[in-house]
Amino acid sequence: MVFITKLARIGFQAARQLHATPLATVQGRSFHLTSLLAAERRYTNNHEWVELVSGNKAVVGISSYAQESLGDVVFAQLPEPNTELKQNDECGALESVKAASEVYSPVSGKVTEKNAQVEDTPALVNSSCYEKGWLFKVDLKNPQELDTLMTEEQYKDFVKGSADH
Repeated sequence: MVFITKLARIGFQAARQLHATPLATVQGRSFHLTSLLAAERRYTNNHEWVELVSGNKAVVGISSYAQESLGDVVFAQLPEPNTELKQNDECGALESVKAASEVYSPVSGKVTEKNAQVEDTPALVNSSCYEKGWLFKVDLKNPQELDTLMTEEQYKDFVKGSADH
């Protein structure tokens, strides 16, 4: 984990160069940067995720569990660029045919971009919540907040525990 965190800090260009080469080969298996960085996606107990993409720049979306729980998303209201957010601020909304849900910011920072495609085609959240269906990008104000969020493994346990009740 420490290696991955340090790797995220070396910058986007260096990370892209590393992406072209396997990081390690163990018993004939290669491990690439993208699979390691995906493990660094962090989650909130409100089912938002945040992923560091380079430096202090991050992408925010909702989890697969959240989009499945919502059902077919038909409307998305996302925060405008230049909006200053604090961790856990309500910053948007998603509506589906069966429910409405607020979106909360998993981190503090300034919104640099919203995913206009999601506002135009909200179903992207259902079909590709981790790739094309991201919600907004943010410049992190306090990167240490990422450490307060759940890892993918912790989140899976959290969701499993929620389903058991």
